[in-house]
Amino acid sequence: MTALPAGLDSGLLSPVRAGTPVERAVGDEAWLQAMLDAEAALARAQAGLGTLPARAAAAITRAARAERLDLRGLAVAARESANPVVGLVRAFATVVAEEDPEAAEFVHRGSTSQDIFDTGAMLVCDRALRLVHADLLRTAAALDRLAARHRDTLMAGRTLTLHAVPTTFGLKAAGWGLLVREAADRVDGLLDGRLPVSLGGAAGTLAGYLEYSAVAGAPAADAAAYAAALSRAFAAETGLATAPLPWHALRAPVADAAAALAFVTGALGKIAVDVQSMGRTEVGEVAEPPVAGRGASSAMPHKRNPVLATLIRSAALQVPALAGALTQCLVTEDERSGGVWHAEWLLLRECLRLAGGSSHTAVELCEGLVVHEERMRANAVATGALMSSERIAAVLAPTFGKAAAKRLLSESAETAARTGRPLADILAEHPRVGPTLGPGELTDLLDPATYTGAAASLVDHALERHHTS
Repeated sequence: MTALPAGLDSGLLSPVRAGTPVERAVGDEAWLQAMLDAEAALARAQAGLGTLPARAAAAITRAARAERLDLRGLAVAARESANPVVGLVRAFATVVAEEDPEAAEFVHRGSTSQDIFDTGAMLVCDRALRLVHADLLRTAAALDRLAARHRDTLMAGRTLTLHAVPTTFGLKAAGWGLLVREAADRVDGLLDGRLPVSLGGAAGTLAGYLEYSAVAGAPAADAAAYAAALSRAFAAETGLATAPLPWHALRAPVADAAAALAFVTGALGKIAVDVQSMGRTEVGEVAEPPVAGRGASSAMPHKRNPVLATLIRSAALQVPALAGALTQCLVTEDERSGGVWHAEWLLLRECLRLAGGSSHTAVELCEGLVVHEERMRANAVATGALMSSERIAAVLAPTFGKAAAKRLLSESAETAARTGRPLADILAEHPRVGPTLGPGELTDLLDPATYTGAAASLVDHALERHHTS
């Protein structure tokens, strides 16, 4: 086999997936092998139904190895047919003939290019998504550990980039974990019966398959039963699902995969952008796992950039756009598309690459995340007790009325921010607040560590739910 020239796509412009397991799982050689696997599975399925010689199916299966074909040659030849399967079938039949000359006649029997390519695409998806799913489960487990360890770790809750009310890092980590598990569930749903074989023949009627079955002696009256049996056998041989109808122009399987992959990268992107924000120099609440030499700036020796989060975030910004284009490919004309089907191929592979690279990177980020608890607490109290002003307004509402209490706290908070004086002192001097709430009670009520609401129990609930589901 002629190796694919590295210069065609070495991953230089996509470091999030460069060198990760998914890269090999969706590369050109993997895609070629998947199509060969589809050809071999189809032959075995037909042999199992008695419409193709078992000896021929065995020879086809033995020959179905990507390294026996000229990958680059197939790619160039595809320019003459607009898809790689036409040249593949021709070259594969030659390889099969070396095993068994008679078996070559049974390669691609009754099939069409899209059956083989789409089944191969679903095999590639299945293999790549299993990598993604395993990484998502590892990431979720790491986040569970963070949530449990930091169940009560105080930090500032932030809304619209500013301090809001106190929260805990445990609750934030539990939220990240929930998103990751929901992403894993979506991937698992695809792996559980949503990736089907493609079996339709030239125009979705299976006519070619049925005609060859008749030639092999199958009764014509049993055409419908044979079609259903062939679909089930093909699915069993590949490990994929059956489809309710041929889907050459019904592109739901690809659109479903695209939607799940977009959710995966979005869920991981949420973690990445939080890590970036919390890792800012002036915030300093978390840091990526330290690795010698990683994150170095080409110009500034003092910097250690958040490389992992940056890679994950880059994928999160790309995949939804690619997934949108794949969803657009649902608008397919006639029984076979002239261009829409062809447009899916690179889009789907890039979604798999980016999601796989992102999920692989997220494992390292979340398993090694460095949490600076003392910095979280320092930031939470940096504004004095201002983050707990909501609490005082609620306590004073029965005495002052809700609107008046909120107005009082807004004015007092503004005074505290302007003068630098503690909010507790300003409130204690108020002629109605001081007698109502003494200095000690005010101090306790304004302590952000005592105003994290149900954060701890929410973490407990999330962890219990994960461990029992």
